[in-house]
Amino acid sequence: MTTDPLWSFSTESGHVAGTALTGWRVEACDGHIGKVDKHSDEVDDSYLVVDTGVWIFGREVLIPARAVTRVDPEERTLHLALSKEQVKDSPEFVSDKHLADRQYREEIDQYYRASWRFPGGLGGL
Repeated sequence: MTTDPLWSFSTESGHVAGTALTGWRVEACDGHIGKVDKHSDEVDDSYLVVDTGVWIFGREVLIPARAVTRVDPEERTLHLALSKEQVKDSPEFVSDKHLADRQYREEIDQYYRASWRFPGGLGGL
């Protein structure tokens, strides 16, 4: 079985497994997008659920762990390789409906693979 880098934190990000990220600020490459509401460190299933607050009307978004480019523990901030527009245009996320839904995960997978190139030389997602 191969691992899927989209759903794993990059070793270059500085993320340390087991770090409680809930409540941390989240910054897109072009500005603040919200705070971490939930997260997972599971192997091949790492993600962030980000509460965007009033920015996009209190919507939550699911972001694959590979989008995290840098973890700043002093500022309690996660930096993403995504733009605000990419986050805003991501498929709607409803935690109790979508978190364990494999079909939704495939939709998220396709969205990020089509709209973003992630670090690590793997090309388009």
